[in-house]
Amino acid sequence: MEPLTLTTDRLVLRTVGPQDTHAVYAACQDSDIQRWTTIPSPYLQEHARGFTEQMVPDGWADASMFTFGLFLPTGGLAGMLGITMISLGVGEIGFWGAKEHRGHGYVTEAAVAVSRWAFTDRAIDRLEWRAEVGNTASRAVARRAGFTMEGTLRSAINNNGVRRDCWIASLLPSDLSLPSTSPYLPAP
Repeated sequence: MEPLTLTTDRLVLRTVGPQDTHAVYAACQDSDIQRWTTIPSPYLQEHARGFTEQMVPDGWADASMFTFGLFLPTGGLAGMLGITMISLGVGEIGFWGAKEHRGHGYVTEAAVAVSRWAFTDRAIDRLEWRAEVGNTASRAVARRAGFTMEGTLRSAINNNGVRRDCWIASLLPSDLSLPSTSPYLPAP
């Protein structure tokens, strides 16, 4: 699949490439991004290059991972958001906000826009969000984007070789007033 660009009221959501390597590298020097995400730590220039030049294009090419940079109209990188396919019709959303752009609602805005795209254009019927227990900022974004908290999974995230418990939440097309591609029968 070819990468695409989405827009919101305040953002341009597009794939990242070699021209964005330095911005990704600089943003990922933030200790909070390294602490709460599963990116390598320390995060080196070669990690950013591998991400922008191989991982992102490969994910789009085989439709296994759809990664968007969150860009302001001025061109600045406000964050990153991706959906990784984990099974038929189910994707896992992940995101981070650049330190200097946190607190403005950019990641929430992007999460809603990309979720709508996933439900309408990619036939996804369930998006899952996971974050290590304690990552209250990520949890707040997921909640504002409409995700329903489902619980805690024990030892479900491996962060730099350490197993950690995580929160899990989901978003369904119906949560955004969209139709599903397959019927859904909720438990009584």
